[in-house]
Amino acid sequence: MQEKIKIINTKNAAPAGGHYVQATAFQNLVFISGQLPVRADGTHTFSEPFEVQARQAINNLLEIVKEAGSNTSQILKVTVYIVGVEYWPEFNKIYAEMLGDVKPARAIVPVPELHHGYLVEIEAIAVAV
Repeated sequence: MQEKIKIINTKNAAPAGGHYVQATAFQNLVFISGQLPVRADGTHTFSEPFEVQARQAINNLLEIVKEAGSNTSQILKVTVYIVGVEYWPEFNKIYAEMLGDVKPARAIVPVPELHHGYLVEIEAIAVAV
């Protein structure tokens, strides 16, 4: 019997804005789509400072992890896209604060721009517990 891919969606994170879902799960792995710093009600934060955007994007990620029946200690890999390497130290500080002692594998990728002029986007892979 072939296992099915499960769709993960929560009202506590930004709604998917295109032809994708917030996350998919297969067996015990959860693949979280790139999360822009859009609020759960769909309002944008692109005019907000980097700190506000980073916190919102991470919060979206954590809400999706929670909806998948997992938690921060089960996050395996995170990829972060930031517009400008100058935001790296600030992102690292916010990320460490919000994830605490949890330290998944991570990459931060400076990019020239993101959709709608956002400054940060974050995606991850986690284990469903």
